[in-house]
Amino acid sequence: MNAELIAVGTELLLGQIVNTNAQFLSKELANLGINVYHHSVVGDNQTRLQQVIEIAQKRSNLIIFTGGLGPTKDDLTKETVAEVLDLPLVEDENVLLDISDYFKKQNRMMPENNRKQALILKGSTILPNHVGTAPGIAIKKDNIVYMLLPGPPAEMKPMFINYGRPFLLEQLKIKEYIESKVLKFFGIGESKLETEILDLIEAQTNPTIAPVIEDGEATIRLTAKGTSLEDVRKMLEELERKILDRVGQYFYGYNNTTLYKEVFELLKKKKMSISSAESLTGGGFAHELTNFAGSSSIFKGSIVCYDTEVKKDILKVPLEVIEIEGVVSNTCAKYMAENVRQLLKTDIGISFTGVAGPDMQEGKSVGTVFVGIAFKGQETKVFPLNLAGSRSTIRKKSIKHGYFHLLKILQSM
Repeated sequence: MNAELIAVGTELLLGQIVNTNAQFLSKELANLGINVYHHSVVGDNQTRLQQVIEIAQKRSNLIIFTGGLGPTKDDLTKETVAEVLDLPLVEDENVLLDISDYFKKQNRMMPENNRKQALILKGSTILPNHVGTAPGIAIKKDNIVYMLLPGPPAEMKPMFINYGRPFLLEQLKIKEYIESKVLKFFGIGESKLETEILDLIEAQTNPTIAPVIEDGEATIRLTAKGTSLEDVRKMLEELERKILDRVGQYFYGYNNTTLYKEVFELLKKKKMSISSAESLTGGGFAHELTNFAGSSSIFKGSIVCYDTEVKKDILKVPLEVIEIEGVVSNTCAKYMAENVRQLLKTDIGISFTGVAGPDMQEGKSVGTVFVGIAFKGQETKVFPLNLAGSRSTIRKKSIKHGYFHLLKILQSM
């Protein structure tokens, strides 16, 4: 199957909103084994939209629209598709009732122009909208499947998952089992990752391998298809094993997990408490951990020691260390991690000190960072980092490196 996504809305062309729908749908279609070869964005103009549809018909047999299903005059997707397909729009009583009930639940009168949203392409399948008022529509004509989805992601995503995806599985006669697994890595760049598994990528057929860099992390999406779920999962497991044999030291989790979540869950499982001493990260480590409900059971507190005096007076970093080695040093990070652990009476103390920029500090270049991790009863470990990027990027990378090293130590215990 060759699919094409058409996003409708002048606000997209003006850059007022980002087209996250295309990213979501591309991933979903890839999981179904459907090729997405074209993305298009067109404004709220019937003539231009008609031209885009006519181009899409020549090269795609699945065309998915997002946006333009609202009640106002500039919402023209449904009307334009109806004209191109030479199909009438008919009012659906059940859809009209759903729209009316939507407004009643909010103690509001339904505006007359919302009645327009009850118009459906004759012979189409209705995709219910449980969040908003615009239903989706799916229809197959002349061996091309057309799917019309609302623009707001909060409406579009559940509609596609609950109704659009099953429609495609049925109408497109996809009878293969298709499953994907995402492997998540940290501390390895895209080029090195690709180099390590290049022969696997070049030889891929089924399963397929798709490396992606997202937010400073490397991910590999593995997708397999076969005649049985058992065969599919076996193929994925075998390929995963080959990949982890080469780059397993950078691996930390699957699918939608994060470094923060993995550390949080492991600390809970091991019933270990942690505290942090943060200089350049300004409390960022603590912020990520306290985003999780129940974090109070493992996180006791943080000392944001941005100023040197706080490191000396509160965290008791020896004056000779500050004067001889500086606050951006291996030894300072060691004292910060050990002393915050003792001060807040936790099993683990983690520290961050370094130069985020824009200027050098103590003769040390921007991106010089030290992360200290002190475990009760164990020798403290300090991880020196040389990071690149903007001030904000260096701070974020420092936090992620701290979580990654902490995770690897916890996993080894």
